[in-house]
Amino acid sequence: MVDLAGRLKVGFHWRGGPDVAYADVTEWWRDPVVLRDLPAALAALVPGAPTLVAGPVSRGSLVGALVAAQLGVGFVEVRKNDRIAFGSDPAFIRRALPGSYHGGGALMSFRRGLVRPGDRVVCVDDWIESGAQAGAAREMVLELGAQFLGTVCVVDDMDDGDPLREVLGVRALLRADEL
Repeated sequence: MVDLAGRLKVGFHWRGGPDVAYADVTEWWRDPVVLRDLPAALAALVPGAPTLVAGPVSRGSLVGALVAAQLGVGFVEVRKNDRIAFGSDPAFIRRALPGSYHGGGALMSFRRGLVRPGDRVVCVDDWIESGAQAGAAREMVLELGAQFLGTVCVVDDMDDGDPLREVLGVRALLRADEL
């Protein structure tokens, strides 16, 4: 029987050509065993006792919601380039991602009232490469007076020497070089 890590590897594909390659994880969501087992496996990596899971759009929202349900805690969707957040509505907290992020940056946001002082928040995503999205989520969580517990993801593709890795407390099921 293939374990979860094995199923994740089988369902993963590098697509594109030598100049532009991208990670295709869409087969993961087709596999009912991955959908059943992934939330518990990621929840086992979560440090501390969170009250909220923050998941960056889009796949972080899918995986994050599954982990939040597994943990029995709330979920906050961290939106990317939400047209409402582009305005000046003070109900939203925002962070710009660096211009180097996927060739142009982005604006991450969520409604302020969703994260409260005293909350303990873990960021959950499918993949971490630069740490830009998790870093933005962390900054917003801290600004609102909540505690940031760390980052949990399926695949860790960050450089080992990146100082942001420790700041974000990255924990993952797989390293990208295993795929």
